[in-house]
Parts: sequence; structure tokens; C-alpha cells
Amino acid sequence: IEEKPPIFITSLPRAGTTIVLNALHDLPGVATHLYRDMPFIMAPLLWSRMSGGFQQNAELRERAHGDGIKVGFDSPEAFEEVIWRHFWPNHYHDDRIDLWTAADKDDEARDFLKKHFRKIVSLRTGPGGRYVSKNNGNIARLDLLNDLFHDGKIIVPLRDPAEHAASLLRQHQNFLKQHAEDAFVRRYMNDIGHLEFGQLHRPIAFPGLADLTHGIDATSPDYWLAYWVAAMEHTVARSDHLLILPEQTLQNDPQTIMKSVCALTGLGADDHDFTTHFRQIAPRADRAVFDPALLDRADALYASMSQTGRGQLGL
Repeated sequence: IEEKPPIFITSLPRAGTTIVLNALHDLPGVATHLYRDMPFIMAPLLWSRMSGGFQQNAELRERAHGDGIKVGFDSPEAFEEVIWRHFWPNHYHDDRIDLWTAADKDDEARDFLKKHFRKIVSLRTGPGGRYVSKNNGNIARLDLLNDLFHDGKIIVPLRDPAEHAASLLRQHQNFLKQHAEDAFVRRYMNDIGHLEFGQLHRPIAFPGLADLTHGIDATSPDYWLAYWVAAMEHTVARSDHLLILPEQTLQNDPQTIMKSVCALTGLGADDHDFTTHFRQIAPRADRAVFDPALLDRADALYASMSQTGRGQLGL
């Protein structure tokens, strides 16, 4: 299996990373993790051989987020965090996840990741395939990813801050309830490194986050808006090696935008129809619940990043 530049889709959760992943997953030659790769994430070839005799088909069901996205055994999913937590356990604390920098470069981990990506390609497409990752945790590793995979591409979906913060809060409340009612849900999410919400919530320690969230907790709308601001201020400083994908632009013309994404990342889209993955979503957030000064700061940042993204897409 030839080593080809990987493609990383990352942002804060609820930014649209799963939708972009699903859209690219339909392309021939795209290789991703699937739900079938559980539970032996770090040994995909061995597990595929072991489980081949008793694999089952399954009807698509709405995922635990309750957001209308349906998944089955052959749906793409984010499992990479298992590997990152294995090689960099010191970044994970009870109350936070530390940022990775270029100084965290580890040759053993890099070699493992590259070989792992080729294993996934071998399973999914065979020779000529490209590994595509969706991992929200990678937003904490923008510097290191750029250092480890010089020719890789990093796509960052961008969502309106008020809408995004409101969605983050809804999911936090959703998983607080699920974790309290079902120990398996909590254990499963912890095992695969999904520490974004509920009882497992550990924020990524973006610069300035502690000051922005001082005196407020994760049940407050302002907490999640502050999280958005800290995350995007960290991200925009690295926009020269990212492809920013504004949600509104994507919703308005998904076919044109996704064709541009494919061209910029070297994926062959041909006449593929992307429109079935995207739909117009009416605003749901009550902007009055947010601190006005913080919301103004977020809106200004969103406008600037959207302009940068449109420029990168040639619009």
C-alpha cells in the first residue's frame, strides 16, 4: 500500500465534521475507520480477519447525539483518539486535555500512525486509496499534525458561533443524562476517547480559555461560546496550513464547495453528487442568552475566518 498524504477533518464537535466525512466517504478510493473496527482499534487487520466469520449487517439507526445522522456497522466513525491517547497519555488530565506542539514529535508514534493509515487503506480500498480522518480532538494537534505530515491536508469546518455554542450545550446536557442513566454509554465514550460532553467532559486547554470561562461552568451557554472563541482564536493563527470550510457557504452550494475541497485535497470527485449530505438548517440559537461582548468577539472572529475560508476555496 503506497503511503499517500492523509486528510484530516477536525474542529470542535458539532461543527459539521461528521457530515463532511460522510460526503467524502462516498468517494471511491477514500478509506476511513468504520464502526466495525471496534473494539480492537489499533489492530485493524487482525480484527478484520478474526471477526470476518461472524460479521453482521445492521439497519441504520440514529446515533446517540439525536441529531438525525444515522449510522450502522459500515458507517465511518472517529476512532483515532485511541492511538493518540496511547502514545501521549500525559496530555490527558482529569480536568483538561493539553495542546500538542511540534515539540511533542515522537518518531515511534509517527511511524505507527503512518502504518496504521495504510492498514485502513488496505482494508477499505486496496492500492491507490487515501486515508481520511475525522477526529475533533485533532484541533488540539494542528501544529504537530503539520509537522508529522507535511503533505497532509487539514480541513476545518466552521459554524456560526451562537449556533455552534447552543448545539454544544444541548449535547452536553444530552450526554449528562445518558451517562447518568447508562453506564455502558459512559464507558464506551471513554474507551474511544470521546471526552467532549457529559460526565466525561474535559476541555482542550486552549490559550485564554481559563480566563474566558472563569466563574462559569459547562451548563452555561457562555461557557461553550467562550470555548468556541478560545478554540477558533487558536485555529485562525494557523490558517495558512488549514482549509477552513464555512458552514453557510457549504450549505448554500454544497456541490461547488465539495468539488473545490476535492480539488484542493487531491481527491477525484468526477461527477459525484454531494448534495444529499447537506441541508439548510434554520437558526435555532437564542442569541440573547449569551454575553453581548463575548458574542461580538465571536461574531467578528467568525466573519474573518469565513472570509479566509472563502478565499481558500477560490470564491
